[in-house]
Amino acid sequence: MTTDPRLVRRLIVILLAVCWEALPQFGLVPKLFLPPMTDAVWAIWGSASEYAYHLWITLQEVAISMVFACGGGVAGGLIIGVSIRSRRLLLPLASGLFAIPLVVLYPLFTAWFGIGSESKIVFASVYGFLPTLLGTAAGVQTIDRNLVTVARAMGATRQQQILRVYVPAAIPTVLSSLRVGGALVIVGVVVAQMLASSAGIGFLISRYRTLLDSAHVFAAILLVLVLAILYDLVVQVIERRTAAWQRAIRVERAPVGYA
Repeated sequence: MTTDPRLVRRLIVILLAVCWEALPQFGLVPKLFLPPMTDAVWAIWGSASEYAYHLWITLQEVAISMVFACGGGVAGGLIIGVSIRSRRLLLPLASGLFAIPLVVLYPLFTAWFGIGSESKIVFASVYGFLPTLLGTAAGVQTIDRNLVTVARAMGATRQQQILRVYVPAAIPTVLSSLRVGGALVIVGVVVAQMLASSAGIGFLISRYRTLLDSAHVFAAILLVLVLAILYDLVVQVIERRTAAWQRAIRVERAPVGYA
C-alpha cells in the first residue's frame, strides 16, 4: 500500500501546528519562549497595517536580491560550467568563498553601503549567489557530452548550445540550486534587517524580541515562513512548466547514446 506524499506532508503540518498550540497552552513550554500559534496569528491580525508595511519593505529587498543572486548565479554557473578553463580557475575560488560565514562580514557591508536597503540587498545577493552559481555549474558538468557533440556537428553556435542544450539538460539541478539560493536570499534579507535596520520583518523580530513580546516575534517568523513556502511553490510551478524540456532531453538521449 503506497502512501500519498501530499497527505503525509499535510499530516506533518497539522501535527506541528497542534504541538505549537498545545505545548504552551498546557504549560509544557513557557509562553515567553513559545507562545501559542493562535497568539501569533492574532498578533498579525491586531497589527495588520504594521506587518503589511514592513512585509512590503522585505518583499522589495528580496525581489531585487533574487534578480542578482538567482539570475546572476544561473548565468555565472552556465558560463563557468561550459568552459573547462573557467571551471579550473573560478570554481575553487567560489567554493572557498561559500565556506566563509558571510554573516560575520555584514558589518563590512554596512560600512561600505550604509544601513539602508543597499547593504541588505548586496548582502542577500552575495548570500544566495554563491550556492546558485555552484549548483548550476555542477549541473552543467553532469550533462551528457554526446548532446553537445551532436549540437556542434549540426553547426550550433556557443550561444545556441547554451540555450538549446545546456539549459534544458541542466534544468533539474538549476531548479535545485534556485531553491537553495532563493531561500538563502530570504534568510539573508531578514538576518540583515535584524542586525541593522529600521524597517522590514527582521527589524520587527529584533524590536519585539527586545520588548519580550514573543507573540509578535513569532508572528513575524510566521510571515517569513509563509514567504519561503510561497517561493518554493513558485519554483514548483516552474518545474511543471519546464517538464516538457526535461522529457525532450530524455527522449533525445536514447538515440544519441545508441549512435
